[in-house]
Amino acid sequence: MSRLGRTLFSFPLIAALLIAGCASSGHSGNELPTSSDQTSAQKRAAINTELAVGYYQRGEKEVALDKVKLALAADSEFADAYSVRGLIYMDMGENRLAEENFQRAIRLAPDNADFSNNYGWFLCQNGRAKESISYFEAALKSRKYESPGKAMDNAGICSLKMNDAAAAERYFLRAFQFDPGNPQININLAKLYYGKRDYERANFYVGRVIQAGSSDASVLWLGIKVAHKVGDRLAEAKLGTQLHTSQPNSIEYATYQRGAFDE
Repeated sequence: MSRLGRTLFSFPLIAALLIAGCASSGHSGNELPTSSDQTSAQKRAAINTELAVGYYQRGEKEVALDKVKLALAADSEFADAYSVRGLIYMDMGENRLAEENFQRAIRLAPDNADFSNNYGWFLCQNGRAKESISYFEAALKSRKYESPGKAMDNAGICSLKMNDAAAAERYFLRAFQFDPGNPQININLAKLYYGKRDYERANFYVGRVIQAGSSDASVLWLGIKVAHKVGDRLAEAKLGTQLHTSQPNSIEYATYQRGAFDE
């Protein structure tokens, strides 16, 4: 899973960015903020931040950073710009700069769940899994959070890094309740139960992903191993054929041919 896939920008569209920026504009409490409440500087900050996201997603990191600079030149307290810059620096391995920007975003918008999730994932990826959990939990406390399953799944992964399988199971199961169709959540549960030798449960979760049409070699190989453990030779052979057809040059297929089911 890419770094981007485990994190979230807090604004899928420019319109969402414009409205998000209004939250800190001192709007009165008896009506909802709209894009018309923003100053021209805030709008420039929002547009340049959205452009930064687009360039970053295309791999043009330096151009993305330039757009962030323009956003912050227009509005030095535009929290989304700092969060985006944190993600870019994280991807570049500039951890000190990434952390500074993540923290600045959270200071400016402490109730933004995406910012907490992003910083939590950064901490987890940099050997600070224990610290990360509090940020995932902070994200989950927000009633406005649109992707709680992502923070729960991330918390489960980071719990495993702390060798806390019980906590990981709780987080993964909560994530499944919120987003049962998410293949990564299902695979994380399948791997967890496979590691616990609970092969029936592992079979349930990996089966959901395979039935949804996944041809990913690692998913098919996990399905084969689970089928082998539960003694379902028909399913094992079927998945083996599927792996050969879709991924004949994969490491997983080579391992399957050797019969190395416990590797």
